[in-house]
Amino acid sequence: MNSNKPFLFLKSFLESPKHVGSIIPSSRFLANKMVNQASWLEAKAVAELGSGTGAITRYIHQQIQDSTKVLLFEMNETMRNNLQTAYPEFSCYPDAARLVESMNQEGVQQLDYIFSGLPFFNFEPELRNTLVDQIYKALKPGGLFIAFQYSLQMKKTLSEHFIIEKIELVPLNIPSAFVYVCRKKETI
Repeated sequence: MNSNKPFLFLKSFLESPKHVGSIIPSSRFLANKMVNQASWLEAKAVAELGSGTGAITRYIHQQIQDSTKVLLFEMNETMRNNLQTAYPEFSCYPDAARLVESMNQEGVQQLDYIFSGLPFFNFEPELRNTLVDQIYKALKPGGLFIAFQYSLQMKKTLSEHFIIEKIELVPLNIPSAFVYVCRKKETI
């Protein structure tokens, strides 16, 4: 199955370039940079938006406690089915724009961390705003939104809802990526 992941990712990109941000999965350097931002001993519930082939999911799986609830969001049905098979203890959903509704179905009140590989700037403004709003509502007070992007174009939008604690460049990724570490503001 591992040898098919780059092909599946490329195929998905070619079929829907606005929804798949790259032609290959994220590197281990990028996944580590993101996942290492979390305090895993305290994490009760986390979500990953745009899980794809599981490049970051794999690192989340290695870090979580047995009691940590994990929700994965992937719109591509083949990738979502592969994720559900590989991580049967995680809940998989197709639509990150329905994050809060999906949490309610799982009995999750709030999330400690949200990881994202979604290509926000490829989306229409309405969808982008809905996603940011859902992320804000889903996070606990002071919770972290950890996202990678291929540009700094989301900085202004994210700063309206979050305190951007840092943005780190990960050059060992194709293409190079920026990891945003954003803390939920108490009030907007």
